[in-house]
Parts: sequence; structure tokens; C-alpha cells
Amino acid sequence: MNEPLTLFDKIWNRHVVMTPADGESLLYVDRNLVHEGSFLAFELLAKAQSRVRKPGGSIAFVDHFAPTRRVGGERAPAIYDEDGRRVIVQLEANAKAHGLECFGLGDTLQGIMHVVGPELGLVLPGLVITGNDSHTCTNGAFGAFAFGIGQSEVKQVFETQTVWRRKPKSMRVQIDGRLPMRVSSKDVALALISRLGAGAGSRYVIEYMGSCVSAMSMEARMSLCNMSIEAGARSGMVGPDATTFGYLARCPRVPKDGEWQEALEAWKTLATDDGAKFDREVNLDVSQLAPLVTWGTSLDQTGSIEDRVPRSSDIDDADKRAVLERSLAYMDLAPGTALRGIVIDRAFIGSCTNSRIEDLRAVAEVLRGRRVRVPTLVSPGSMQVKRRAESEGLDRIFASAGAQWGDASCSMCVGSNGDIVPPRERCASSSPRNFEGRQGIGARTHVMSPVMVAAAAVEGAIADVREL
Repeated sequence: MNEPLTLFDKIWNRHVVMTPADGESLLYVDRNLVHEGSFLAFELLAKAQSRVRKPGGSIAFVDHFAPTRRVGGERAPAIYDEDGRRVIVQLEANAKAHGLECFGLGDTLQGIMHVVGPELGLVLPGLVITGNDSHTCTNGAFGAFAFGIGQSEVKQVFETQTVWRRKPKSMRVQIDGRLPMRVSSKDVALALISRLGAGAGSRYVIEYMGSCVSAMSMEARMSLCNMSIEAGARSGMVGPDATTFGYLARCPRVPKDGEWQEALEAWKTLATDDGAKFDREVNLDVSQLAPLVTWGTSLDQTGSIEDRVPRSSDIDDADKRAVLERSLAYMDLAPGTALRGIVIDRAFIGSCTNSRIEDLRAVAEVLRGRRVRVPTLVSPGSMQVKRRAESEGLDRIFASAGAQWGDASCSMCVGSNGDIVPPRERCASSSPRNFEGRQGIGARTHVMSPVMVAAAAVEGAIADVREL
């Protein structure tokens, strides 16, 4: 009998071209996603006088430097600076020169690569997907092995449609229980990272399972897998099921007619076998989970909205105590401060983690009939999401609440396009990271779910969305 295999094992085995004695494997890459930051890979390609081997295997996206605002109805004049303008023009020129499809500023489908790829059906079960962005792991929600790579590796994929990788270990994360009201997959991800540590997933691929995951929408699963890299994991994935197939059936780029049925039968085999072995197993019951908020400068420095900032006197380990004290100094928070009630200066709803239509609908429910007390930016993940939100009247709800409704961009998550948090200002953000300076030099970021950001914007302070 064949040995039971995990979903990851099955995808890995089908994509190995060769494995030399040193243990690294050469993997075939089905899709390679690149954004403006890929200019170095293209420069390396030009220096080697080489070309993209399979133009259809790589797709380009303008997202990190894309402006969220317009000048005279046009986005191009709103580009933050000349560096941003240059890398956008450079990406579009490189894509054209090498025959890559490019979703540039003028494209009606432009947006964040981890939003546009899935909504078009470019991400399918069983694929190996690379990208010059660490949050490429988002795409694992479809039962794909998706991971970020460096510029020299992007150049290798351009030239060979393959990449070298040492096989990671596997971790099963079993998530059971029904999510309480106003608690989302973003809270689940924060709970896992808080419990396990920001580096607990290092050298692992995580497969998320359990009744909670099975009940999640594809958008919720994408948010969960998106945060896998924040736990240090190489990637995260969810086995494809009826929810996956139902989502893909509505995507324009998926196989059609007879090819769809053939693909569907193949995708149904992509399930972890009973008895398959994982290198590590973790269990989480979410039935009593409350909304979570980060208080420090790492995602494992997170607490329930009902918690207080920890005190260094409660920590015995000197190194951990020093890390805590540094974080609190940067965040300008006193030990023992209640998370609920921390005053914020601005709010951001968007990023590759939480900018899909499902997120925006939930935010609109919180903002409906209310007014924000701080500058609040809502940036959709794609222009397709933007149009859909506007067709449902969500933009009018945001405007009535006093929030700014922007265009599709990575925006204030990383601030490459000029959407930044000023020094020493505190931001409630639905983005995936709270590192020092992530949203701007000296910016203080509190990561939370989109509805929690909306609640904070309404109150002008970190608040419990369940009480609104």
C-alpha cells in the first residue's frame, strides 16, 4: 500500500524535477507573480542577456506604488514621487518587452497581486506559485503551495520556470469551534501567532484544518493563509473543497466546459490522506475567542480587547523582558494599560490581508449611520472589488461616515505610495504587520481585524466592536 500523504506532499511530489545529493529539489513553477519590486530580477536578466522562458508563466501587477487618490480624475498624476513613477513605468516596460501580462495603472483589473490573482482564477488547487512578495502564501487558501522568493530566484524562474527549494517540514493546525460574533479569521491568525510565537512556523508549511476552517469563506481562508508568513512559516494552505470549487466556478480564467470537469476531478484528489504524518500538530478551539489587538511591535505581542499591556515585572526571562520594554517604549505605552481605550490618530482598512469585498461589507455594517473621529482610509484590494463595492453602495456609507474611499493599492500597509502614518502617530490598521516603521518612520501600528479598525475609527480609540 502507498504511504498516506499530506496535501503538501502530493503537490511537492508532482512538481519535483530533480533532487541532487545535497537534498535541495528543483521545483517546477506553475505561476510566478511579480510586482514593481521585481526590477532587480529584470536587471539581472538583462545583464545575463537572457529572456523569460515562458512568458505566460509570469504575471505582473502594479500594487505597492499604486496611488489611492486621483488628481483631475486620473491616478497617474497622484503617484507619490519620481521613484514610484519610475518603478511602475519600468515594470510595465519590462512586462511588454518579455511578453508578460501586466495589470498596470490603466488596467480595469489592476490591484494587489494576492487579490487579483485569486479573483481572476489564476490561482488553482495543486499549483506551485512563487512571487516576489512574502505574502504570496495567501494563495495557499486554494490548496496550492505558494511562497515568496528573492530577486535572484525570480530571475531563475524567469529563465527556467523552476526554483531550487529544500523541502520544508509540515505542521497541521486544527482549528475547531464556531467563531463568535464579530470575530474573524484575522483574529484566529493573531491568536495562533500570539500563542505559538512569531517564529514558531519557521521551516514549516502549515495546513489549516478543522470545523472552523471548513466553515470559512474563501476570503476568510485567504486572510488566514496570508498571515502564515507572520508566524515564520514558508507557506500556509487549506485543502480544496466545495467552497473552493464554488468560488473558482465564478472566476473568468479557470478551465471551461469539459476541461473544468477534468480539472475538478483532479482537484478532488488533493486532500490529506487519513493517517498522513505531520512533523508538528497544533490544536485551537475558537469558540470563546474575543477580538484581538496588537500592542507591541511584533504580532506575538497581541492581546484580547479585554486585556491589558503586560508588565515587565511579570517576565522572568531577561531577554524577553528587554524585548517587551523596547516595544513599549517605541509604542509609548505604559505597562498595565488597558487595550480598550488607547487613543488613536488615524485608521487604515485595506492591504492584501483584508481588502476584499467581504471585508468591506463587514466594515460598512459598522460604519453605517456613524461618523469616524479620526482620518480613516479605506483602500480596496482591486479595482474589481472597488466597482463591486460601489455597485452595492458601500462607498456612500464610507463617505457618509467621513472615511476616505481610495483606489486599489497596498497603500498604508507599507507606505510605498505615500500613504503613511506620520511619526509618533498611532494607527488602527487591518494590515498584517506592526514592525517598527512599517507604516512610516516612527509610526505606531495596532493590527486588528477590519471591523475592529472601523470601531476604533468611530470611537477615536481602540474599542470592542461587539459593543457597537
